[in-house]
Amino acid sequence: MIKAAAKSESSLAVPELTPLIDIVFIVIVFLLITANVPLLKLPVDIPQTDNEAALTASTPSVLTVTIDKVKPYWSIEQQTYADWPSFKAALLARLGDPSMSLTIAADKAAPTEPLLQLLALLNQQQISNTQIIMQQPGTSS
Repeated sequence: MIKAAAKSESSLAVPELTPLIDIVFIVIVFLLITANVPLLKLPVDIPQTDNEAALTASTPSVLTVTIDKVKPYWSIEQQTYADWPSFKAALLARLGDPSMSLTIAADKAAPTEPLLQLLALLNQQQISNTQIIMQQPGTSS
């Protein structure tokens, strides 16, 4: 016959604490979720503008430079220039306005030398408001 160990009185007197701890944790989580936490706010000063001044703000003008695959390589707004010095003088005269944005559109088959000359000039004159239009591979013009 199998004999079971006799239970001592000391083990019977100790209550099981695991269910009690589970209930306490559930109550703590419930209280944390339902507690009203004050929302932190950061004050932001928004400048007041005049509505008319905002409407009359001019958009920056865009100057388009095109580099073609055959001579004359350079053109500004559809006006071609036969050589580099005349193109350079015309470009610098038109880029006098600091708000002027420059867009460069180079033909895919154009030689790289005219583009490099133009980029070197822009770097020398510290003109950074420039965009280069590129054609995605697989698309035709």
